[in-house]
Amino acid sequence: MKTYAIADMHGYPLEKFEALLEKAGFTDEDYLYVLGDVVDRNGDGGVRMLRRLMDMDNAEFILGNHEHMLLLCEFLFDGSDIPLCERDHFELSAYEHYKRNGGGVTIENLLALQKDGPEAINDILDFIREAPSYAAVSCGGRDFILTHAGLGNFSPKKKLSEYTLEELVWTRPTIETEYFDDIITVFGHTPTLYYGEEHRGRILRTRTWIDIDAGAASRIPPALLRLDDLEVFYGD
Repeated sequence: MKTYAIADMHGYPLEKFEALLEKAGFTDEDYLYVLGDVVDRNGDGGVRMLRRLMDMDNAEFILGNHEHMLLLCEFLFDGSDIPLCERDHFELSAYEHYKRNGGGVTIENLLALQKDGPEAINDILDFIREAPSYAAVSCGGRDFILTHAGLGNFSPKKKLSEYTLEELVWTRPTIETEYFDDIITVFGHTPTLYYGEEHRGRILRTRTWIDIDAGAASRIPPALLRLDDLEVFYGD
């Protein structure tokens, strides 16, 4: 069995995702970790991708900040006729923040799906609600911590269970950030081009962490990392 990780697909076409898995030799015997931010910005907003992951027995979805923003807007799918202008301040703020961050396309496609029956939306929202915010993995003779965004306010003495959701899905490490000496932390959230144009469209590895957000939010193909040997496969 091989173990893979991918992050921040942001509406990447499902067909291209399947082709990327095939390029990497991914089989039903392998395991895939998806480090959040499947939704928003492009294509159908990641709705088909979420439903595909829900059907995969050999994949685990880890919560990203964009899915967290979607959950804060789940009132949009409650079936009520309350117009937005009559929502309370918290709901309006959550909706406006989500829209500013590319959530409009996901909202639109979820509402279209809802017309076929509310159970489809409820299943998706339940899937996101139940997603963990981190995973600890050992393979290829290495230990890994997988999160969406890294480890905010890091301390080597701090247990993973002690990190807040914000520290796991919203933090942005600097190039100087150091994590564990003996564990590789793998995350997305911050497109690698933010660390320098020379990193555009490629993963970035430092001594203690690997950023695998290659920039799909900007329509740059995502990166799939095989943890066993740290080989990287790039989408089309």
